[in-house]
Amino acid sequence: MTDRKKVYLYYNDTKELAPKIDDLRKLGRKYEFELVTSFADADIIASIGGDGTFLQAIRKSGFREDCLYVGINAGRLGFYTDFTLDDLERIELAMQTGIVEVHRYPTLDVSVDGIQHFQCVNECSIRSNIIKTFAIDVFIDDMHFETFRGDGMVVSTPTGSTAYNKSLRGAIVDPRIKGMQLTEIASLNSNEYRTLGSPLLMSGDRNLTLKIIQDGNDHPIIGADNEALSIRHCHEVQVKVSDKEIKTLKLKDNSFFHKVKRSFL
Repeated sequence: MTDRKKVYLYYNDTKELAPKIDDLRKLGRKYEFELVTSFADADIIASIGGDGTFLQAIRKSGFREDCLYVGINAGRLGFYTDFTLDDLERIELAMQTGIVEVHRYPTLDVSVDGIQHFQCVNECSIRSNIIKTFAIDVFIDDMHFETFRGDGMVVSTPTGSTAYNKSLRGAIVDPRIKGMQLTEIASLNSNEYRTLGSPLLMSGDRNLTLKIIQDGNDHPIIGADNEALSIRHCHEVQVKVSDKEIKTLKLKDNSFFHKVKRSFL
């Protein structure tokens, strides 16, 4: 499977999971994998749960580039979880043979007011914190593109295009394309505010700036993947495709488009 042998298991400890986790630990010891108790010591970080757990494992461990991430689902297969706890034979087969390969997922670099910085694997979202629309000036490479008014906006990676972005009728993007997608959340179009009205796919070398118009609704909710960040006041959000990529172990016969077909068709 890999020459890396130090493994950290990331999961929510429950009575239902406990016996399956024990079986997984035994399987790891059989193939001389060392289970470590710290993210920092691991060569492989294995999340056990769903796609949300996988995203949390990456965030909690600091988006490490020097390790491999692998997703093991405790239920149905997701986009980031190729393996399942209910099929240990498949996991053992991966340990024995070369049916896995390393995939690299792009990430987003996000800066809020030039002070707070974070990364995203799926998307960065900015939404109104109250039952009221708010306005955003959208700049692409320092050029004013549009003034948006509505419930918010989502900037997604290609791999994140099947998540929140898709629910907003955004395009599904081949992960081999290095770029980011800007999608509106319930935009209002009038003589005063006019937006593109469709998702916008941008090249990976673009810089996107969202400037919140200060009209009394300047405390939006900013989301990083599946977490809401504790940012209370916001003037400007800058987003770009990061040079940092997340390395994951994936099954060769379970490509992105296999998952799209299985999930949506």
